[in-house]
Amino acid sequence: MKINALGHVVVRVTDRERAERFYGGVLGLRVCARLDQDGLKMTFFTLGNHHDFAVVEVTGEGSSRGESAVGLHHVAFKIGTTMDELREAKAKLDGAGVATTPVDHEVTRSLYFADPDGNGIEVYVDASDVWRREPQRVAQMKPLEM
Repeated sequence: MKINALGHVVVRVTDRERAERFYGGVLGLRVCARLDQDGLKMTFFTLGNHHDFAVVEVTGEGSSRGESAVGLHHVAFKIGTTMDELREAKAKLDGAGVATTPVDHEVTRSLYFADPDGNGIEVYVDASDVWRREPQRVAQMKPLEM
């Protein structure tokens, strides 16, 4: 597996609308999509890629490592453009005893896992450029069969 680029970063926030005002209004990032599904509230921003940065709303309760805590959600690394590259990455991670969760985002196919300190990591391959015509499509999410 060879990491080619940083894909995107997702930050946990307690107020998505406030975060949109800051990142979109103050910093000038362009909103390309929003996800409101099964209690999950996310906003995706673009710097020219399908999405480069996102925020996810959490309660802010619990420990600093909890899913509802404020802070970094995950860092994503692009590893290629083919399912073979993703399967190779999965085999390497499996071999190292790292549990992964495969997800199909339509524009990418991804593996989610944690580093040794519990920080969220995603490795992905680009799968479609549909986001160029329909930016909202970056908010797709379903299980991926590997």
